[in-house]
Amino acid sequence: MHPFFVPPRQVMIGDAAWFADTTPRAIRHYEHIGVLPGPERGSDGRRRYAQEAMLRLLWVRKMAEAGIALDDIRRAFEEPDNSSDDDDWALEDILVRLDAELVSQEQALRRKRAAVERMRSRGTRMGLLDDLVVDRLVGLPDGVPHQGHLDVLIVTQRLLGPLGAAIHAGRYVALAARPDLLEESDRLDAAEEALDDTVAVDDPRIARIARERHDFEKALEAFIDTTDQLEEDNALFASWEDSVDEHAAQVRESDKRPRRGLMSAFDAMSKMPYDFSPARIRCMEIAAEIAASEAVQT
Repeated sequence: MHPFFVPPRQVMIGDAAWFADTTPRAIRHYEHIGVLPGPERGSDGRRRYAQEAMLRLLWVRKMAEAGIALDDIRRAFEEPDNSSDDDDWALEDILVRLDAELVSQEQALRRKRAAVERMRSRGTRMGLLDDLVVDRLVGLPDGVPHQGHLDVLIVTQRLLGPLGAAIHAGRYVALAARPDLLEESDRLDAAEEALDDTVAVDDPRIARIARERHDFEKALEAFIDTTDQLEEDNALFASWEDSVDEHAAQVRESDKRPRRGLMSAFDAMSKMPYDFSPARIRCMEIAAEIAASEAVQT
C-alpha cells in the first residue's frame, strides 16, 4: 500500500467530465468536431484520458466560456506548425490566431450592424438600395420616390448594379422638380395597373394608354434635357469608374461567398416575377412600337 494517494495515469470519461465541469456528451462532441483528439481506449474499449488530454479539455472549456466559437478553436488547432517544444509558446501562437480571427469577426459584425441601422433609419425598401442610389434621392420631398418607384429601383439595382439604379433615380429627381409631370406619372401608373386580367388584349383603352405613356416619356425626357442631370450622370459615371476597383476589392474581402454578378435582361425577366397581365404587356408593346416608328421617321 502507498503511504499517500497516487492519482491514476488515466481517467474515464465520467471523471474527466466532472473534473472539467462539463458532461460526457460535451466531451464526445468536442472529439467529434476535432476540438479534442480521439481518446485512448482501454482493453475494455472505453475512453481513457491522460494528463495532456485533460489540460487541453480545460483549455477548450476556458475558451468556450469566454465566448469563442468551437469552430474557431478547432481551426486554430488545425493551423500548421502549432506544435512546439515549448507548450506555452504553442498556446501563445494559437491565441494570436484566435485573436486575429475575433478581430475579423468583429469588423464583419460592425458592417452587418451598420447595414441593419441603415435599413432601420431609411426604411425597409430604401435600406435595400446602395448608398450611391440613396445619395441621389436625398432632399427630395416626401412621397418621392414612392413605394412603387423604390421597387423599380431595387430591381434595377439587381439588374444593372448601383450605378444603373443611380442613373435611373434621376428620373424621380426630375419628377420631384415638376409636380405636373409627377401627377401625370402617377395617373399613368394607375391606368396601367388597371389593365388587369379582366381586360381583353384588344380593348381600345390599351392603345390610348400606350400613346399617353409615350407622350409622357417624351415630355419627361425633354424636361431632363433642360436640367443639369446629364452632367450629373456623367459625374456619376466618372466617380464610379474611379471607385469600382476599390469597391470590388472590399466586397471580395468582406464576403467570401461565390457571387453570380449582374444578370442579363433576359435572365432577370425569367427569374423576377412580374404581375403583368396580357393587356398590360400589350400596352407596353404598343408604346414601344410608337417609339420605334417615330425614331425611324426622324
